Amino acid sequence: MRLLSGGGGFARDVLILAALLGALGCTTRGPEFFRITPLRPVAELKAEALRAQPPTETGKRAPDLVDLATLDPAIKFDIRYAGSDNFLSTPLYTQARAFLQRPAAESLLRAQRRLVQQGYGLLIHDAYRPWWVSKVFWEATPLHLREKFVANPAEGSRHNRGCAVDLTLYELKTGKTVQMPGLYDEMSERSYPGYSGGSDDERRQRDRLRSAMEAEGFAVYETEWWHFDFKDWREYPIVNLDFEALPGSN
Repeated sequence: MRLLSGGGGFARDVLILAALLGALGCTTRGPEFFRITPLRPVAELKAEALRAQPPTETGKRAPDLVDLATLDPAIKFDIRYAGSDNFLSTPLYTQARAFLQRPAAESLLRAQRRLVQQGYGLLIHDAYRPWWVSKVFWEATPLHLREKFVANPAEGSRHNRGCAVDLTLYELKTGKTVQMPGLYDEMSERSYPGYSGGSDDERRQRDRLRSAMEAEGFAVYETEWWHFDFKDWREYPIVNLDFEALPGSN
Protein backbone atom coordinates (compact mmCIF):
# COMPACT_ATOMS: atom_id res chain seq x y z
CA MET A 1 0.00 0.00 0.00
CA ARG A 2 1.33 3.46 -0.87
CA LEU A 3 1.24 5.92 2.03
CA LEU A 4 0.39 9.53 1.33
CA SER A 5 2.85 12.19 2.43
CA GLY A 6 0.77 15.17 3.36
CA GLY A 7 -1.86 16.40 5.78
CA GLY A 8 -4.54 14.14 7.18
CA GLY A 9 -3.98 11.66 4.37
CA PHE A 10 -0.86 10.28 6.01
CA ALA A 11 -2.56 9.79 9.37
CA ARG A 12 -5.50 8.12 7.69
CA ASP A 13 -3.25 5.74 5.78
CA VAL A 14 -1.33 4.86 8.95
CA LEU A 15 -4.61 3.89 10.59
CA ILE A 16 -5.55 1.80 7.56
CA LEU A 17 -2.18 0.03 7.64
CA ALA A 18 -2.56 -0.68 11.36
CA ALA A 19 -6.01 -2.14 10.72
CA LEU A 20 -4.66 -4.39 7.98
CA LEU A 21 -1.87 -5.66 10.23
CA GLY A 22 -4.36 -6.31 12.97
CA ALA A 23 -6.57 -8.30 10.61
CA LEU A 24 -3.57 -10.48 9.81
CA GLY A 25 -2.86 -11.03 13.49
CA CYS A 26 0.35 -8.96 13.38
CA THR A 27 1.28 -5.72 15.08
CA THR A 28 4.45 -3.71 15.49
CA ARG A 29 5.21 -1.32 18.34
CA GLY A 30 8.45 0.55 18.00
CA PRO A 31 11.27 -0.26 15.58
CA GLU A 32 12.81 -3.25 17.36
CA PHE A 33 10.08 -5.75 18.20
CA PHE A 34 7.68 -7.85 16.17
CA ARG A 35 4.33 -8.64 17.79
CA ILE A 36 1.16 -10.55 17.04
CA THR A 37 -2.34 -10.42 18.46
CA PRO A 38 -2.74 -13.77 20.30
CA LEU A 39 -5.73 -15.86 19.29
CA ARG A 40 -6.65 -16.18 22.97
CA PRO A 41 -5.43 -14.54 26.19
CA VAL A 42 -1.92 -15.72 27.01
CA ALA A 43 -2.76 -16.25 30.70
CA GLU A 44 -5.54 -18.65 29.68
CA LEU A 45 -3.26 -20.51 27.28
CA LYS A 46 -0.52 -20.74 29.92
CA ALA A 47 -2.88 -22.31 32.45
CA GLU A 48 -3.90 -24.94 29.89
CA ALA A 49 -0.33 -25.63 28.82
CA LEU A 50 0.85 -26.16 32.39
CA ARG A 51 -1.83 -28.82 32.84
CA ALA A 52 -0.87 -30.62 29.62
CA GLN A 53 1.83 -33.26 29.18
CA PRO A 54 4.50 -33.37 26.44
CA PRO A 55 4.90 -36.37 24.12
CA THR A 56 6.59 -39.38 25.70
CA GLU A 57 9.98 -40.36 24.28
CA THR A 58 12.36 -43.22 25.06
CA GLY A 59 15.93 -44.16 24.24
CA LYS A 60 17.26 -40.64 24.42
CA ARG A 61 20.48 -39.26 25.90
CA ALA A 62 20.17 -37.92 29.46
CA PRO A 63 19.84 -34.11 29.50
CA ASP A 64 22.85 -32.12 30.70
CA LEU A 65 21.84 -28.49 30.38
CA VAL A 66 24.54 -25.85 30.82
CA ASP A 67 23.93 -22.23 31.82
CA LEU A 68 25.34 -20.22 28.90
CA ALA A 69 26.26 -17.35 31.20
CA THR A 70 29.09 -19.55 32.55
CA LEU A 71 30.79 -19.94 29.15
CA ASP A 72 32.38 -16.59 28.35
CA PRO A 73 31.77 -13.09 29.79
CA ALA A 74 31.86 -11.70 26.25
CA ILE A 75 28.63 -13.53 25.36
CA LYS A 76 25.75 -11.12 25.96
CA PHE A 77 22.09 -11.85 26.73
CA ASP A 78 18.76 -10.27 25.88
CA ILE A 79 16.27 -12.95 26.92
CA ARG A 80 13.12 -11.68 25.27
CA TYR A 81 10.66 -14.11 26.87
CA ALA A 82 11.66 -12.94 30.35
CA GLY A 83 10.09 -9.56 29.56
CA SER A 84 7.31 -8.12 27.46
CA ASP A 85 9.38 -7.18 24.39
CA ASN A 86 8.51 -10.33 22.47
CA PHE A 87 5.96 -11.40 19.89
CA LEU A 88 3.31 -12.11 22.56
CA SER A 89 4.01 -8.89 24.50
CA THR A 90 4.09 -10.72 27.83
CA PRO A 91 6.71 -12.50 29.98
CA LEU A 92 6.84 -16.30 29.84
CA TYR A 93 10.05 -16.90 31.82
CA THR A 94 10.62 -15.91 35.45
CA GLN A 95 14.40 -15.82 34.96
CA ALA A 96 16.42 -14.18 32.19
CA ARG A 97 18.65 -17.19 31.57
CA ALA A 98 19.67 -19.48 28.70
CA PHE A 99 20.69 -23.15 28.68
CA LEU A 100 21.93 -25.67 26.11
CA GLN A 101 22.92 -29.32 26.24
CA ARG A 102 26.65 -29.52 27.07
CA PRO A 103 27.95 -30.50 23.59
CA ALA A 104 25.88 -27.71 22.02
CA ALA A 105 27.12 -25.21 24.62
CA GLU A 106 30.72 -26.18 23.91
CA SER A 107 30.14 -25.70 20.18
CA LEU A 108 28.51 -22.33 20.83
CA LEU A 109 31.61 -21.24 22.73
CA ARG A 110 33.78 -22.18 19.77
CA ALA A 111 31.55 -20.11 17.47
CA GLN A 112 31.90 -17.18 19.87
CA ARG A 113 35.69 -17.45 19.70
CA ARG A 114 35.57 -17.45 15.90
CA LEU A 115 33.51 -14.28 15.90
CA VAL A 116 35.67 -12.48 18.46
CA GLN A 117 38.55 -12.73 15.98
CA GLN A 118 36.35 -10.77 13.55
CA GLY A 119 35.38 -8.11 16.08
CA TYR A 120 31.96 -9.50 17.01
CA GLY A 121 30.29 -11.38 19.84
CA LEU A 122 27.10 -13.39 20.28
CA LEU A 123 23.92 -11.92 21.75
CA ILE A 124 21.55 -14.66 22.98
CA HIS A 125 17.77 -14.23 22.87
CA ASP A 126 16.68 -17.76 23.80
CA ALA A 127 17.92 -21.35 24.00
CA TYR A 128 16.35 -24.21 25.98
CA ARG A 129 12.59 -23.63 26.19
CA PRO A 130 10.22 -25.62 28.43
CA TRP A 131 7.68 -27.59 26.40
CA TRP A 132 4.71 -25.79 27.92
CA VAL A 133 6.00 -22.49 26.53
CA SER A 134 6.10 -23.95 23.02
CA LYS A 135 2.49 -25.05 23.48
CA VAL A 136 1.50 -21.49 24.40
CA PHE A 137 3.27 -20.17 21.30
CA TRP A 138 1.44 -22.65 19.06
CA GLU A 139 -2.01 -21.97 20.46
CA ALA A 140 -1.52 -18.19 20.49
CA THR A 141 -0.27 -17.78 16.92
CA PRO A 142 -2.67 -17.22 14.00
CA LEU A 143 -3.01 -20.26 11.74
CA HIS A 144 -1.47 -18.60 8.68
CA LEU A 145 1.75 -17.93 10.62
CA ARG A 146 2.22 -20.90 12.92
CA GLU A 147 3.09 -23.54 10.33
CA LYS A 148 6.24 -21.74 9.16
CA PHE A 149 7.34 -20.03 12.35
CA VAL A 150 6.14 -22.04 15.39
CA ALA A 151 7.07 -25.59 16.42
CA ASN A 152 4.19 -28.03 16.81
CA PRO A 153 4.07 -29.11 20.48
CA ALA A 154 2.73 -32.51 19.41
CA GLU A 155 6.23 -33.18 18.04
CA GLY A 156 8.26 -31.09 20.46
CA SER A 157 10.80 -28.51 19.33
CA ARG A 158 14.58 -28.45 19.17
CA HIS A 159 14.38 -25.71 21.80
CA ASN A 160 12.54 -28.14 24.11
CA ARG A 161 15.47 -30.54 23.69
CA GLY A 162 18.04 -27.92 24.66
CA CYS A 163 19.59 -28.06 21.21
CA ALA A 164 18.40 -24.82 19.61
CA VAL A 165 19.55 -21.27 20.20
CA ASP A 166 18.17 -17.92 19.02
CA LEU A 167 20.86 -15.30 18.68
CA THR A 168 22.38 -12.40 16.80
CA LEU A 169 25.64 -10.42 16.74
CA TYR A 170 26.96 -7.36 18.50
CA GLU A 171 30.08 -5.29 17.83
CA LEU A 172 32.81 -5.76 20.41
CA LYS A 173 34.12 -2.22 19.84
CA THR A 174 30.82 -0.39 20.36
CA GLY A 175 28.66 -2.95 22.17
CA LYS A 176 25.89 -2.24 19.66
CA THR A 177 23.67 -4.96 18.22
CA VAL A 178 24.17 -5.32 14.48
CA GLN A 179 21.34 -4.70 12.06
CA MET A 180 19.90 -7.74 10.28
CA PRO A 181 17.47 -7.83 7.31
CA GLY A 182 14.57 -8.62 9.66
CA LEU A 183 13.64 -8.43 13.34
CA TYR A 184 14.01 -11.27 15.82
CA ASP A 185 10.84 -13.42 15.82
CA GLU A 186 9.49 -11.54 12.80
CA MET A 187 7.02 -13.80 11.01
CA SER A 188 7.66 -12.69 7.46
CA GLU A 189 9.88 -13.48 4.49
CA ARG A 190 12.46 -11.03 5.85
CA SER A 191 13.34 -13.73 8.37
CA TYR A 192 14.32 -16.30 5.75
CA PRO A 193 18.08 -17.01 5.76
CA GLY A 194 18.14 -16.52 2.00
CA TYR A 195 16.05 -13.33 1.90
CA SER A 196 17.60 -11.03 -0.71
CA GLY A 197 16.22 -7.76 0.65
CA GLY A 198 17.71 -5.41 3.19
CA SER A 199 21.07 -3.72 2.80
CA ASP A 200 24.31 -5.34 1.69
CA ASP A 201 25.72 -4.93 5.21
CA GLU A 202 22.65 -6.51 6.85
CA ARG A 203 22.89 -9.57 4.62
CA ARG A 204 26.64 -9.75 5.18
CA GLN A 205 26.17 -9.76 8.96
CA ARG A 206 23.44 -12.39 8.72
CA ASP A 207 25.78 -14.57 6.67
CA ARG A 208 28.67 -13.94 9.08
CA LEU A 209 26.58 -15.32 11.94
CA ARG A 210 25.48 -18.30 9.88
CA SER A 211 29.01 -19.13 8.77
CA ALA A 212 30.37 -19.12 12.33
CA MET A 213 27.54 -21.26 13.68
CA GLU A 214 27.56 -23.79 10.85
CA ALA A 215 31.32 -24.23 11.21
CA GLU A 216 30.67 -25.54 14.74
CA GLY A 217 27.90 -28.05 14.08
CA PHE A 218 24.77 -25.89 14.01
CA ALA A 219 22.30 -25.54 11.13
CA VAL A 220 20.18 -22.46 10.49
CA TYR A 221 16.41 -23.01 10.55
CA GLU A 222 14.82 -22.67 7.13
CA THR A 223 12.59 -19.66 7.95
CA GLU A 224 14.51 -17.91 10.75
CA TRP A 225 17.97 -16.37 10.34
CA TRP A 226 18.44 -16.22 14.15
CA HIS A 227 17.53 -19.86 14.95
CA PHE A 228 20.25 -22.52 14.92
CA ASP A 229 19.83 -26.23 15.69
CA PHE A 230 22.67 -28.35 17.04
CA LYS A 231 23.48 -31.39 14.92
CA ASP A 232 22.68 -33.96 17.65
CA TRP A 233 19.25 -32.62 18.61
CA ARG A 234 17.51 -35.91 17.77
CA GLU A 235 19.44 -37.67 20.54
CA TYR A 236 17.86 -35.61 23.33
CA PRO A 237 14.38 -35.85 24.86
CA ILE A 238 11.75 -33.17 25.22
CA VAL A 239 12.21 -31.39 28.56
CA ASN A 240 9.45 -29.53 30.41
CA LEU A 241 11.28 -28.07 33.41
CA ASP A 242 11.23 -24.38 34.31
CA PHE A 243 14.60 -22.73 34.80
CA GLU A 244 14.23 -22.83 38.60
CA ALA A 245 14.18 -26.65 38.48
CA LEU A 246 17.41 -26.98 36.49
CA PRO A 247 20.73 -27.87 38.16
CA GLY A 248 22.59 -24.78 39.37
CA SER A 249 19.46 -22.63 39.47
CA ASN A 250 18.42 -20.77 42.59
